[in-house]
Amino acid sequence: MRETTLCYIERNGRYLMLHRVRKERDPNHDKWIGVGGGIEPGETVEQCLLREVMEETGLTLTRYRARGVIDFINDLCDDERMFLYTADGFTGELRDCDEGILEWIDIPRVPELSLWEGDRVFLRLLAQGAPHFRLRLEYHGDALLRAILDGKELAI
Repeated sequence: MRETTLCYIERNGRYLMLHRVRKERDPNHDKWIGVGGGIEPGETVEQCLLREVMEETGLTLTRYRARGVIDFINDLCDDERMFLYTADGFTGELRDCDEGILEWIDIPRVPELSLWEGDRVFLRLLAQGAPHFRLRLEYHGDALLRAILDGKELAI
């Protein structure tokens, strides 16, 4: 199972979102997601988080919090375990990202974007201030089939 980090950076009631439009062979192509990426051999989750945020945004996180672990299961790509973070402290200047377009989006508007359906589930949990959670999202292509939160299946 591939392991990755995913971070939603917040500033003034907005999340920094990445519109993945620059790579054609990207399973996230044309979706809006947080920033992050794959954990490299010998790297801790936290080291990956900090490196990926810096590489994709030019920002150095100074305050962040682990929010959950998400298993993303899809018949079209490799299974992925995502370590979910939010951050509201950072330094540096935002720069262009070679994976897509970075944009600050008002948090209430985020669900209107082209998202994975499962992202709507965990974004709602973040908005509700849910404690650290485990979430399993099972897909057939773009269709969310099941969402299991802390061992209990959710109605989708």
